[in-house]
Amino acid sequence: MLQFGAAIADTGRSRTEDCQPPRPRLRHYDLTSKMESIDTIALMLGAAWASGINLYAAILMLGWLSGSGQVDLPPDLQILGNPVVMLTAGGMYLLEFFADKIPGVDTGWDILHTFIRIPGGALMAAGAAQGLDIGPAAELVGLLVGGGVTATTHAAKAGSRAVINTSPEPVSNWTASVAEDVSVFAGLWAALNHPWVFVVLLVVFLLFIAWLLPKLWRTVKRALHAASRWFRAPEPPPGTAGNATQTRRQAMLNDMYGNDDAHNEHKKDPA
Repeated sequence: MLQFGAAIADTGRSRTEDCQPPRPRLRHYDLTSKMESIDTIALMLGAAWASGINLYAAILMLGWLSGSGQVDLPPDLQILGNPVVMLTAGGMYLLEFFADKIPGVDTGWDILHTFIRIPGGALMAAGAAQGLDIGPAAELVGLLVGGGVTATTHAAKAGSRAVINTSPEPVSNWTASVAEDVSVFAGLWAALNHPWVFVVLLVVFLLFIAWLLPKLWRTVKRALHAASRWFRAPEPPPGTAGNATQTRRQAMLNDMYGNDDAHNEHKKDPA
């Protein structure tokens, strides 16, 4: 009789557990089961793309998702969930959060991180590429493709920041920095949950950057030329510092943006 009652209780508990809604999880990146190729490709490209914008934010998000059990990353990326790695990435993220919002400092930070973001993004992409069923070549493919994607996004960020720094107000720096951080978290979330959407948007983004980078480079060259003329200008005579500074400033703006008056006269009289 006692055994019969225990059986009824076990049946009731199992029915209750069956009625409970399943715990939501992100896509399951476990190499013990076959991953879909698109999932692997999206994770590989997403890690590389995000690293070119903010490597520490990318490490933090993937590490937190892995450590909290919301996603099972490939073996070489599971180290991102290590508390020491996350603590280090968090400290560097806070440092970049403030450095990235100071005009001039952000450009210096981007130059320094040319040697950090690109190798970091390439290594993360190589780790994610373990899910591709092509043998040892997968990591090499991830290393090459990931390095290229990271270099492209890093160049776009560094170039756009150099152009933004020609603006005298700091609001544009803050806006760009916050938008970049938000895009990293949103982009990785899309790569993990909607891989096809992310891959399509990334292709569009890369095509846009291929069109934009030459223009950014020309603008940066003009800014550097204008800055060099400013510092090479001779010292003004005593008592004329104010007028000389205004003249040098106007010449610098003309170098960067062109002389609007001359441009308008040229439009009126093409000959």
